[in-house]
Amino acid sequence: MSTVRGARERARIEVTAAIKDEARRRLAAEGAAKLSLRAVARELGMVSSALYRYFPSRDELLTALIIDAYDSLGSAAETADAASVTAGAPPRARWSEVCAAIRVWALAHPHEYALVYGSPVPGYSAPADTIGPASRAANVLIGIARSAHRGRGLALPPLPVALRPEAERMARDFAEGLPPEVVAALVAAWAQLVGLVSCELFGQFERVVEERDAFFGHAVAQLAHTVGLRPV
Repeated sequence: MSTVRGARERARIEVTAAIKDEARRRLAAEGAAKLSLRAVARELGMVSSALYRYFPSRDELLTALIIDAYDSLGSAAETADAASVTAGAPPRARWSEVCAAIRVWALAHPHEYALVYGSPVPGYSAPADTIGPASRAANVLIGIARSAHRGRGLALPPLPVALRPEAERMARDFAEGLPPEVVAALVAAWAQLVGLVSCELFGQFERVVEERDAFFGHAVAQLAHTVGLRPV
């Protein structure tokens, strides 16, 4: 019986992967808003009722694709940081390497990036299951700030008095142990990093920025400065 169950589980994994692969192809061709379980089933030669046993709704399939995208991006960021740590890089260099890895991943996976950072899909609301995967890449940058804080320290950015309660709340929620000034700067830096990548990926830099690598490197170094990461 265990052999039969193992074979069934392997078959389920293979079919699930095939469904998600076809869904990604359709995302690239038509966009997330037009994703249809019936169309995916038709391309795979399956009847719709068979596909529903794997993904009961379009939203469940979208959620699976979103989690995969966030996990893939998070893994790229974590791998880049681990390599930097192994090489003995200081926090500011680690920051630049992780930001570069995020950009490289986005350029290599434009449709998956658009799924998680592009326009919201009409009628879809992401469930709580996506929160952990969505946090992975940003948590790497928070971890770099923590390392700097434990080491040489951080140059605290300015923080308006009116914003301090909100910054303290954010620190309690997802960046315990970091100064509120740094947490507020980290949130702003993350938003600007996503904006930089999105502008390049979605064509807003056309006829504006030609030396993309150099521009991105300079921009993320400026973000590191605003967060308070000291130069080596």
